[in-house]
Amino acid sequence: MLRRVVVIAVVALAVSAPVASAQQKVEKVPITATSPADAQEMFATYCAVCHGKDAKGNGPAAAALTKAPADLTRISTRNKGTFPDTRVRRFIEGLDEVAAHGTRDMPMWGSLFRSLSTQNPDIAQLRIAALANYLKTLQQ
Repeated sequence: MLRRVVVIAVVALAVSAPVASAQQKVEKVPITATSPADAQEMFATYCAVCHGKDAKGNGPAAAALTKAPADLTRISTRNKGTFPDTRVRRFIEGLDEVAAHGTRDMPMWGSLFRSLSTQNPDIAQLRIAALANYLKTLQQ
């Protein structure tokens, strides 16, 4: 439970620091658990605030970030027409950074997902895989 509170506090700080410097008002909301198998629900709950409902990087919190969120519909295009599944999963989990992004504004969802399912760590991997598979379906 303490770990979950710490993770929530870190995510809140990560979002609020750029917001404070940009002088923008962002409403903080508590983290909500979603179904680990429902990638569309997870995307809407965790990702759309920055990446937008259409995954193009135009979410309501995008203006508060130091770097614009990625257009997640163009991942394959940026990778010579191939969806880099393993790399996407590692990025979502927080294991890899994208060098061109500079600092990492995106939360490391692996830690957050593990905090939501402390009884079964495999559920965090299920969430990450489901999100990566969902992003693959959004490619244009």
